[in-house]
Amino acid sequence: MDTALPPGPPLPTPVQTALMTWWQQPFLRACRRRYGDCFTVHLSGLGTLVYVTDPAELRTVFTGDATTLHAGEANAPLGPILGDSSLLLLDESEHLTRRKQLTPPFHGDAVRSQTEIMAEVAAADVARWPVGRASAVLPRMRAITLEVILQTVIGVRDEDRLAQLRRALPPLVEIDGMQLLGLLVPRLRRFWPWTRFSRTREVADALLLDEITHARTDPRLDERTDVLAMLVRSESMSDSQLRDQLITLLVAGHETTATGLAWTVERLVRHPDVLARARAAADEGDDAYLDALVQESLRIRPVVPDVARKLTRALDVAGYRLAAGTIVAPGIALVQRDERHYADPASLRPERFLDGRTAPYTWLPFGGGVRRCLGATFASVEMRVVLREVLRRVELEPTGDRPERARVRHVTLVPHRGGRATVCSRRAVGVESTR
Repeated sequence: MDTALPPGPPLPTPVQTALMTWWQQPFLRACRRRYGDCFTVHLSGLGTLVYVTDPAELRTVFTGDATTLHAGEANAPLGPILGDSSLLLLDESEHLTRRKQLTPPFHGDAVRSQTEIMAEVAAADVARWPVGRASAVLPRMRAITLEVILQTVIGVRDEDRLAQLRRALPPLVEIDGMQLLGLLVPRLRRFWPWTRFSRTREVADALLLDEITHARTDPRLDERTDVLAMLVRSESMSDSQLRDQLITLLVAGHETTATGLAWTVERLVRHPDVLARARAAADEGDDAYLDALVQESLRIRPVVPDVARKLTRALDVAGYRLAAGTIVAPGIALVQRDERHYADPASLRPERFLDGRTAPYTWLPFGGGVRRCLGATFASVEMRVVLREVLRRVELEPTGDRPERARVRHVTLVPHRGGRATVCSRRAVGVESTR
């Protein structure tokens, strides 16, 4: 067993950090071509990362001993936003306990009960999309997914309270990567722009704590179906713990789902044959094809391109003995665009997923193992429902032939122009469908 690190680019750490910030996926693809399925990069503020892209090694990482592979510790840079008791920052027994408490609202039946709200929110927003003018889809999708979160997760119906939350919550997820890293240096928090973020968080915290108090004292709590109501009824968390989970669900379920939807539109309008079939599927209620489209979009443009596990002790990975403290990063985007696993991997072909079968550990947009995204079912259903409403209500066309490149935003990849498209006309809508 080789005790050295896997090979990697012999570039200074600041240069590698810059490449990962501005040209992440081209840089990582070049590394894999040169060094193989396991390679090392060095990043300022994060340290040594070992990327793995072989499905067998991905299985080792995702199903390995949770006491050795810490995802919560690797996610520590998100702490200033999410809060110390966030599910994403916990490890081992604490993580399993909290995950069990949060699971019921994201069970299949609970999610299906929310599809009517998802459809209503999407339909109302799409009705306001400008016709005949190119515009970015991502801001509209953010508005839709935020509204869905506010109503289905936090359970807000009062328009005044909704308006306050619409203003207060988005800035929490709009902080850029450099600001996020700066929050890890306590002495910087006294200066702008970190003082602005602190004020933003204080306002958002006050509003969320008000919602938690409102839920605890709501005489109709037992009738509510939102996630906050279910968690309050379980009596398993304090107010501060509930706040951290609500922010986590906002960050994990708002921005990421909106980005996935924007990428799907960006890909669809550049594949007219797929767009035509998707439109027909929306009209005919063909959920199987729309689900396959969502899966294929998340394959070709995964929102979260990799995840991380910090080793608490030495571990054998891909023929190397990695030391404690090393961060192992399953390269989700790399494996999902690998021609060894998917023929013509750059093409949008939803039919790949119509039979429901993929090779193990080659489709991982929600991660894997016990850390697989808790809201995976919710996000997939929401993407299908929102896409259906968009396709049933407007005709879309691209603003150009060239695909949009991916831009790094925190831990996600977003379309660098926001997924621009043109609504060329509105469509007559038949019988409503909210399945």
